[in-house]
Amino acid sequence: MKVKNIFIKYKKTKEIFKDNRGIIADIFYKHSINHVAMIVSKPNVIRGNHYHKKTTQYILVTRGTLEYWYKKLNDKKKPRSIILKRGDLVSTPPKEIHGLKIGKFGNEFLVFSKGLRGGIDYEKDTYRVPSIINSK
Repeated sequence: MKVKNIFIKYKKTKEIFKDNRGIIADIFYKHSINHVAMIVSKPNVIRGNHYHKKTTQYILVTRGTLEYWYKKLNDKKKPRSIILKRGDLVSTPPKEIHGLKIGKFGNEFLVFSKGLRGGIDYEKDTYRVPSIINSK
């Protein structure tokens, strides 16, 4: 799992263009993506609790917050979590379980997938697991 915020300018890259009209923030550059979906979630719902054997998945939070829970498949350690906010882009590699707990005001996010994930292929590389989310 890796997280970056698309609105924070990194010193060694040119991912953000800003002028008096606003901002253009690159999400991906020279990167293969097979599917993009927008997900709108109601407050306090749980999503995910699955992994993909071959697909790499990226979540870009566009509104609200969410708790992103994750752990490697077959890892005996407890899952970890991070709070994601607007502009955060998290990558989920194959064989990493991930679960999402949506914030109290709901949220929206875009999911970019490299591999099978959309249309009739939506469930072909999705393997459901019991919830890894700790109900604090």
